[in-house]
Amino acid sequence: MTRGLQHWLEARWYGNAPVPWWLAGLERLFAWLAARDRRRQRARQVRLPVPVIVIGNIGVGGSGKTPLVIALIEHLRQAGWRPGVVSRGYGRRGKGIHRVAPADAVEHAGDEPVLIARRTGAPVVVAADRVAAGRTLVATGEIDIVLADDGLQHLALARDVEIVVIDGRRRLGNARLLPAGPLREAPQRLRQVDLVLVNGPRQDGEPGFDLVMDQARSLGDDTPRPLREFQSGPVHAVAGIGDPARFFTALRQAGLTLIEHPFPDHHRLQPDDLDFPDRQPVLMTEKDAVKCRDFAQPHWFHVPVNATLDARALASVAELLARLPERDAALR
Repeated sequence: MTRGLQHWLEARWYGNAPVPWWLAGLERLFAWLAARDRRRQRARQVRLPVPVIVIGNIGVGGSGKTPLVIALIEHLRQAGWRPGVVSRGYGRRGKGIHRVAPADAVEHAGDEPVLIARRTGAPVVVAADRVAAGRTLVATGEIDIVLADDGLQHLALARDVEIVVIDGRRRLGNARLLPAGPLREAPQRLRQVDLVLVNGPRQDGEPGFDLVMDQARSLGDDTPRPLREFQSGPVHAVAGIGDPARFFTALRQAGLTLIEHPFPDHHRLQPDDLDFPDRQPVLMTEKDAVKCRDFAQPHWFHVPVNATLDARALASVAELLARLPERDAALR
């Protein structure tokens, strides 16, 4: 999708621009096709011998799922579980099932799975077939619970818990289905899941989390530097994520002056994309950094993001974990 088309659609999804009749027609077609696909997937649903927690959203674009997955891995470990992750591995060139290594190239595994593997050390398996990925993960003997990253609509994999993430700034947009709106499923789906977490601004006691950024790390040797050290001059801010504005806003809130470089989600950055002649520092997201390490320059940095759950979210997650089978019984 070109940037021009994306901006045109987002003006209708998240703004007040009218939706043309032909988009409404395509919306009805999408709804019919999606309903048919859901019926087919449910008919062949498979349950793994371990609990499955799905983290997803009902809309397109970034909502903060990957930082939440990383945070949930830590919460599960503290509760005594041995988590592993399955993912589609969006954008990877290979097909079939692949066990992700932290040193993997993005084209072999996908940017988000590589990031999760590097940040957590948890076993990660990617495949278009989530059931096959889950079976491979269970067969390793290293895990007793599966987190399905961005797997809400992949109903062939039975799940014990469904967690949906909503962008607190964009919410559900105009609440319409693709392509007339940003939703892959109708808003009523939120009443069927186990937990809805809001990333960012919350209202009416909603449980949620915030994304915290307080340092940058060199792409070369991972040396940390406080973000305040970059306040003296402009920096190039690079973001190839679902909502680059969120990354840019957070950097500005840290007192930085930005030269913005938004790219499409999962964009495979090349050296020419980052060839800025002024040699000012370049700050990018972690998801972008995993694509650039082979040609990184000394003045390039990534900004780690940590999801900090609020008290309501922590209590809700603890309640959901308490409903799961006992750890010792998971593999019986």
